[in-house]
Amino acid sequence: MPIYEYQCKKCGNEFDYLVLGADDAPERCPSCKAKKITRLLSVCSFVSKGKGGEKVKSSASSCSGCSSTSCSSCSH
Repeated sequence: MPIYEYQCKKCGNEFDYLVLGADDAPERCPSCKAKKITRLLSVCSFVSKGKGGEKVKSSASSCSGCSSTSCSSCSH
């Protein structure tokens, strides 16, 4: 389940929200309760296994050769 970042258009508060389903999104800002919120673009990260089987954390920002629009399809 992804965690998305949102920002309130009224008070400027930035907050994270765990998305539980395809249509799930926060309805109000947790600070001022305004309904005008927008989802921010953020860098995704994932854990993969290295050559020896060890877990390696990676993120799209360190992937300079990546032209993918989705981290799930990134092969770097």
